[in-house]
Amino acid sequence: MTKYILVSGGVVSGIGKGVIASSTGLLLKTTGLKVTAIKIDPYMNIDAGTMRPQEHGEVYVLNDGGEVDLDLGNYERYLNVTLSRDNNITTGKIYREVIEKERRGDYLGKTVQIVPHVTNAIQDWIERVSKIPVDETGEEPDVCIVELGGTVGDIESAPFVEAMRQFQFRVGHENFALIHVSLVPDMHGEQKTKPTQTTVHALRGLGLLPDLIACRLIVQKPLEPATKSKISMFCHVAPEQVVGVHDVSSVYHVPLLLQSQGIIQYLQKRLNLASIKITPQMQERGRSLELRWRELTKRQERLLDDVTIALVGKYTDMQDSYMSVVKSLEHSAFRCNRKLKLKWVDASDLEPEAQHTNPAKYHDAWRAVVSANGILVPGGFGVRGSEGMMLAIKWAREQKIPFLGICFGFQLAVVEWARHVCGMAGATSAEFDPSASEPIIVFMPEVSKTHMGGTMRLGLRPTVFEEGSEAWSKVRKLYGGAGKIWERHRHRYEVNPALIERFTQSGLRFVGKDERGERMQVLELPDHPYFVGFQAHPEFCTRPLNPSPPFLGLIAAASGQQVLDEQLELQLKSFKPPHPEGSMVDEASLRSDEPRPAGEEAILRSEQ
Repeated sequence: MTKYILVSGGVVSGIGKGVIASSTGLLLKTTGLKVTAIKIDPYMNIDAGTMRPQEHGEVYVLNDGGEVDLDLGNYERYLNVTLSRDNNITTGKIYREVIEKERRGDYLGKTVQIVPHVTNAIQDWIERVSKIPVDETGEEPDVCIVELGGTVGDIESAPFVEAMRQFQFRVGHENFALIHVSLVPDMHGEQKTKPTQTTVHALRGLGLLPDLIACRLIVQKPLEPATKSKISMFCHVAPEQVVGVHDVSSVYHVPLLLQSQGIIQYLQKRLNLASIKITPQMQERGRSLELRWRELTKRQERLLDDVTIALVGKYTDMQDSYMSVVKSLEHSAFRCNRKLKLKWVDASDLEPEAQHTNPAKYHDAWRAVVSANGILVPGGFGVRGSEGMMLAIKWAREQKIPFLGICFGFQLAVVEWARHVCGMAGATSAEFDPSASEPIIVFMPEVSKTHMGGTMRLGLRPTVFEEGSEAWSKVRKLYGGAGKIWERHRHRYEVNPALIERFTQSGLRFVGKDERGERMQVLELPDHPYFVGFQAHPEFCTRPLNPSPPFLGLIAAASGQQVLDEQLELQLKSFKPPHPEGSMVDEASLRSDEPRPAGEEAILRSEQ
């Protein structure tokens, strides 16, 4: 029987439920258990694909093309698993399923209600998805972490709370535990318990009793024993059931912080985890994971040399918009034994107009770019900031500064080349000007022009390196010298196929293409320390102990030629793709396995 751990939140949202859920899963994996995770988002959207980045943070893309909440990225990175779109439940998905069943007549003429029909649909979904293998063993998981988004007491999450109240009886007391994450404010040095008392009281009133209360402190001061005792007394739990999660130097220390407070010993007793048979091989794998994670955190504390990266983007006012990009840079910096210094640059501040409208921001932005060891231009949509991004790309190309362009950044690198190397003054993207005379970037013919939800080129896709590139391509060496690689995509536009020959003759090398050789997916300049662009989003497949190769190349090149040479040699010997073997197949097979996109709802274009 699968064991379920529900992670809920109280007082305020965004206090770290995802990291605590992921950390708990990681600790369970270190004991040899197989762990999966599900995120419940109570909003009405079918998925996260049409939300503005500033609204809800990054849209994370899965192998199957699912556009999901960024917390699923935490799960994949911490647990080293590969999830599917069904691991993200939304109110929209549940209601759509219930209404479709009603239309088919599945409810046999009954009045369809929140209870029992919606709550049963939620429980059935969780039970079904919790059985799906997600790791390299190909076996059913032992434990499923379920994170309930938002805060207890929200109107929109009420059906999910009721579903989980019923679910604890469906699976049995020994198979269901609840971790409630609550804010403990620090008021002038005094830790206040009343918000936690209130939210636990509300939770108990809804029929759910917390087994563990994770007290989140937004300061670097640990939970005091007196505070712990008070919460224990007023929230009707033993002191061992109250754990403190204060701010630490890095989120990678959170699993060790929880471990030091006995959370795993408690869960082993509460869920009778000793009843699960763990093979010696899995126990050894768990011990190895713990040792490597501890070494990662220790090494991070001993870093002396810095590496500075300028991230030139559109959504820099909400840093969660680039969550996976930042994690990829962090993981790569760990590998290179460097302390990452990230400079956030709003691309609009680099444009000439900003020199007149806000000269201080203009000079600060350019100071950040020209002083950086490397420049990164990530994904995005719309014309805003694109000219500033191209100016940063031009600087990196001409000054031989290591550069990485992702998706939108890749496309703008091609436009910049067309303008300043090929002399195409009117070069632009059809995304900015559909009637452009020289469209360098064009709309992909198979993409819907009427629906935006779930209709892009999404999910894991293969890229084939050109023959002979193993002799010179840094990117190919970073992938272990493989002739074919797989990364996740999320885009509507592509490089104009009619102009490829002209670009190639001018010196721009498209070293990676799709299997037909028609779609440009990786560019690289041979005579540059590191100038690379990816149409895909390799940041979605990074792991703390297995960093994304393009980002590793950027950090290594920004750290110096010697570091880059060392990492190229290491990757050639030891790189292992993070994807399951069965997913690394040709594009035709990937497409045949895809469900039809559920983009029938009317969607407004967001954030231009």
